[in-house]
Amino acid sequence: MKIDHIGIAVKAVAEAAKVYEQALGLRVSSVDQVEDQGVRVAMLNIGESRLELLESTRPDSPIEKFISKRGEGLHHIAVQVDNIEVMLTHLKASGIRLIDQMPRKGAHNTRVAFIHPSVTHGVLVELVEHGD
Repeated sequence: MKIDHIGIAVKAVAEAAKVYEQALGLRVSSVDQVEDQGVRVAMLNIGESRLELLESTRPDSPIEKFISKRGEGLHHIAVQVDNIEVMLTHLKASGIRLIDQMPRKGAHNTRVAFIHPSVTHGVLVELVEHGD
């Protein structure tokens, strides 16, 4: 298991990306949109991991709600898993509270599920399984 990415909620991906490009020399490696979550996603590679910039594309999206309540900033930490179903089964059997009981489609051909932050000391943790 490794950290796949760190998700950062932003009001505008293009503006936020400029800051990371100018300040740290990072470059956007890919942009995607997840319609059912109402989010535009830009990935910036940094070492073996990535920063994920998340912009709301509609008023009822989870990112819009997050920014309205907390402002821009750290949204989640994502860990890469080899088999998301096996991990979810293990977590359920261990009594871990989950937001997602089943994996859902994520950005960039991934499947994702979230662990509830109440069990991870206030940190939203995303499980990520990469597709082919």
